[in-house]
Formats: sequence, C-alpha cells, structure tokens
Amino acid sequence: MTVIDGVNSGTGTRIAVRATWFARYVQLLVVLDLACAATAGVAGFALRFSGWDESGRWPDILLAIGLPLVWVPWLSFAGCYDHRFLGSGAGEYRKVLNAGIALTASVAILSYATKAEVARGYVILALPLLVTLEVAARHTARARLHRAREHGDCMRRVVAVGYSDGVADLVRELSLRPHHGMEVVAVCAPEPPGESVEGVLVLGGFEDVPEVVERCHADAVAVLPCVELGGVRLRRLAWRLEKFRTDLFVSPALLDVAGPRLTIRPVAGFSLLHIDHPELTGPARAAKAAFDRVTAALLLIAISPLLAAVAVTVRTTDPGPAFFLQTRIGRAGRRFRMVKFRTMVTDAERRKLELSGRVENGSVLFKLKRDPRVTRIGRVLRRYSIDELPQLVNVLRGEMSLVGPRPPLPEEVEQYGQDVYRRLAVKPGLTGLWQVSGRSDLSWDEAVRLDLQYVENWSLLLDLQILWRTARAVLTGNGAY
Repeated sequence: MTVIDGVNSGTGTRIAVRATWFARYVQLLVVLDLACAATAGVAGFALRFSGWDESGRWPDILLAIGLPLVWVPWLSFAGCYDHRFLGSGAGEYRKVLNAGIALTASVAILSYATKAEVARGYVILALPLLVTLEVAARHTARARLHRAREHGDCMRRVVAVGYSDGVADLVRELSLRPHHGMEVVAVCAPEPPGESVEGVLVLGGFEDVPEVVERCHADAVAVLPCVELGGVRLRRLAWRLEKFRTDLFVSPALLDVAGPRLTIRPVAGFSLLHIDHPELTGPARAAKAAFDRVTAALLLIAISPLLAAVAVTVRTTDPGPAFFLQTRIGRAGRRFRMVKFRTMVTDAERRKLELSGRVENGSVLFKLKRDPRVTRIGRVLRRYSIDELPQLVNVLRGEMSLVGPRPPLPEEVEQYGQDVYRRLAVKPGLTGLWQVSGRSDLSWDEAVRLDLQYVENWSLLLDLQILWRTARAVLTGNGAY
C-alpha cells in the first residue's frame, strides 16, 4: 500500500479506527484477565478446601473473592497493558510472569505481617494457575490480533527515515511479518519526492519528517542508521514529534539483537548502548540441558507406543529399515549420528546426485517440494513431523536440544560463509524458529537469519514460546515436505 492511501479522503476514518482497535484490544485483555483471576481463585479454593463455609478460612475466601479486583490493577501497574509490549515479542509474557511472582511474594509478606493465616497450599495452587491461565489467554488474544493484521487491520502507520536500501529492507520485512502490526506508509530519504521505495512513496527528506508525519497521520517514526541524523538532530526530531504523540523508533544498526541484551548507560553526557554477550555457557545453559534431557526422557516414555507403531508401519509398507541414521554437525562442529524414521526409499542417497539439478530454492540446503524418493507413508510422516520424533534420543544423549538451529549436513557446513558458522555455537534443535516460521518454505538466507537470531537471543522463555508454537506448525503441516 502506498502513502497515497493515507493522504486521500477517509484519513479521519482510519485514525478513528486506529484509536478504537487498541482500546478494544485492551478491553478484551481486561475481560480475559478478570476471567482468569476469577477462575484461578475459585478453582484453587475448590481444590484446597471442601467448601466456602469452612470455619477459619475467611482470609482464603477474601483472597479468592478479591483476586479479580486486585489482579487487573496489579497488571496495569506492572505495565502489562503498555502498547509497546502488546501484540509481539516475549516482553508481554515476561511482564505477566513477573507480575505473578510479585503478587505471590506480596501475598506471603502481607499474610505474615497481618498474621492472616492464608493457607500456603491455596496460594501455591491458585497463583501459579492464574499465571498459566493468563499466559494462555494472552496468547489466544494475540493470535486473534495477528489474524486481523494479516488482513491489514489493527496496524500502526509508520514513516520510515533513512537511505533507500535500508528502508526497502524494512518495508519487505514488515510486509512478510504483519503480526508486528507496523505498516510503512511514507518514506523520508535523500531521493527526490515522488520516487517509490518498495511501493511506498518518498514524501520528503530528513528535515521534512514532522511535516510528513502530520500529513500521513502516522503513529510512529522508524529512523534507520544514517550519518545525517546524529545525536543533536535526532533529539530535535524527538522534540518536534512530541506534539503529535508519535512514537520514535531508532535502529541501533545491530541485526537480530533482542531487547534483554541491550541496556542504555549514561556515560559523560552520552547515552551508550551496552550489548551483553549471549548466554552460550554458564548456569542458564546447564538449566537448558537439564530441561532438554528430562523432557526428552518423559516424552520418549509417553510416546513409546506411537514410536513402535510407526516403526512397524514403515517396515511393512516399504522394504528396508524403520530408522534412518545420518551424520550431522552439532555444536562446535562435532559430528553425531542423527536418528529419524525412514521416509525415503533405501537408495535415496544414490539418487540424490540425479536430482541435484532440480533443487528449487537454489541454496545450500537440498530440498525438493515433490521429491520422488519419498515413500507414501514418508509423506505423511514428514507432513506432521512424526519422522523427527526419534531425535528425542539424540536430545537425551546430549547431542541435540529440544530447541535450536536446524542440524546441518557436513557438505552443507563446507559451503558455509563466515557468519553462518555462528549457527554451530549452540546445539542443533529438534525444533526452532525455522520450524515455526515456514519450515521448508523458507529461503536459505531466511533460515540462516532465523537460526542466527535464535543463537543471539536464546532464553528459556523463548524456548518455551517456540515449543508452544511448534505444536500449531506441526498440526497445520504447512511448509513440510
């Protein structure tokens, strides 16, 4: 969509709609938050006690009744309705989790200070249940918002400021990921006004940003790295944007580095951006390894009947073994034998040379949408990623992780560029950002970018979020072949 749509008649209607959708979204969150608090309060009490009339249980009854009334203001105070965190990213879930922990601690301290004998068992049941329900409710509301944004609704109007190459990259990325809710409607660049950058018109230069914002009724300005907009000019721009109440985003020229690793430190009158190193070693990694192995062991026990049934089906429907072992490259370049259910004919590796000229994405990765080597049962297993389940054995052995970059073949690693080797800084994963963002439909460059993004911004919360999204990606079968 070009900026012409934003300056023609009907702009007032667009502004009214924009102001309304956010208010309605927050109202939806408040209703969900009240429902979660009421459900957790009543369910926790019912599980802990036999009835509401039990003598001496008035502190717990008051907590169950008052929890919905306390929870919503508590979330508001914790910033859980801040528009900066709603709709995308893990920040919203992190704030909800912190709010739940803080409320639990506050109830414990208040109970001790007032000598109100609130049952510990009730608190342990109700408040964790509340946080779990809250995260699920926020995820459901966010999914609904993302569906609306895929149709062009509930978007924030953005003026992009910078050189045309950087602006073009920004427009393409936001077009591919509408769930972020940002639509570039105008460009301020050195190019002459009237030229187009990825379908968006240039309406002015760097000095014309406030006028373009007012003309387009923009919600935000995104400033990309450019030498013309130094500290003084950027500060003056922020002052001029205040009267429009327009958000200002400034790119730090760092690719795929998430907020938790960035902190602003004032030094000698300058605001310096401090970048923490990613957690590639230490206690957090040890916790991840323990979580991986325990979860893999429990899953293997739980799905062992399914694994046995699939193994028998593969053996009986096509001559050859049930499992396929293949050498892959793990963390720090270590080789290991990855195990999968066999989904191809037994001479698939020999026939690979015959099909090498038919690779459809022209990348390092060998993938064919209609690979003739895949068996009938193999297509079903691949569509729903059932063939990947035996890799839980690799996770249990410590060769892989539940979440991480895609495990590469040795011949793929030989073709890596310098930056791509960064993927090998962590263990490969059974699933990852590539799995929940398109799977085999992704281009090679996009898959690499997602893997590097994961390496740079790994956290246990991100792992849990990816595992949650993996279930939906597997059930839909999109991008699997």
